[in-house]
Amino acid sequence: MARLPKNEEVGSKQFADFDLGGKTFIVTGGARGLGLALAEGLVEAGGRVYCIDIAEEPDEEWKVAQKRVNPAWGGRLEYRQQDVCDTENLSRIIEETADENQQLNGVIAAAGVNQVTPAIEYSAQDASKLLAINLTAVLETASSAAKMMIKYKCGGSICLIASMSGLVANKGMKSPVYNASKAALIQLAKNLAMEWSLPKDESTPGIRVNCISPGHIITPMVEENFRQQPELKDLWRKENMMGRLARPDEFKGAALFLLSNASSFMTGSNIVIDGGHTAW
Repeated sequence: MARLPKNEEVGSKQFADFDLGGKTFIVTGGARGLGLALAEGLVEAGGRVYCIDIAEEPDEEWKVAQKRVNPAWGGRLEYRQQDVCDTENLSRIIEETADENQQLNGVIAAAGVNQVTPAIEYSAQDASKLLAINLTAVLETASSAAKMMIKYKCGGSICLIASMSGLVANKGMKSPVYNASKAALIQLAKNLAMEWSLPKDESTPGIRVNCISPGHIITPMVEENFRQQPELKDLWRKENMMGRLARPDEFKGAALFLLSNASSFMTGSNIVIDGGHTAW
């Protein structure tokens, strides 16, 4: 029987279970949009956060976010350039980050792309490229992170960014491969949680794995969809109970919860945050 872990944080200070001070995190797809918002949430809680993305230099959105970092909170926001599809070098960067900090406490796999194309027009090449980013690279991110968490015996938490698109077919958006990839992440999280959550021994804690499934968010990727299909914005607004689309910052709390001690007994789960879209 696994030993019940003792929570040394109880009563030590306000919101101690959410404190990430002194801990190290990686966020893929962290240069902008949802990934960047989630990274900022971890920084605000005191975490050292390394954003991995494909651009050689982060754009203005990331630079503005870095300027918002308050040194008094103890957090830090760093950038590492890497194409997540280059899994060999992705693994190397994750290893180097862990070695540099002598730990890796959490990872958010937020890198992902969409392609709106009817199923009968989808090429095998396009499908393979999308799955390489949305599924294969996520598996590599999680696996490489888990190896480092085991190496440094720090346990940790891994959060995969899935989507409500993995649960429903989005009205008006013909994106069969994207939706299938997000459904795969929900199942992947369950399987990785089954493999890694149990402590290896008394000195090597288990690794928790969970998902966040957002609803429709105003991000650069979604805005590109609206340029192609302007009618989608009003349609998607009407499809949820709140009558609007989400902002990236509305998911920061969920990510902080999953990567902190506040969710210490949670693994293999999928948090759906969609304004009630899938509830009716």
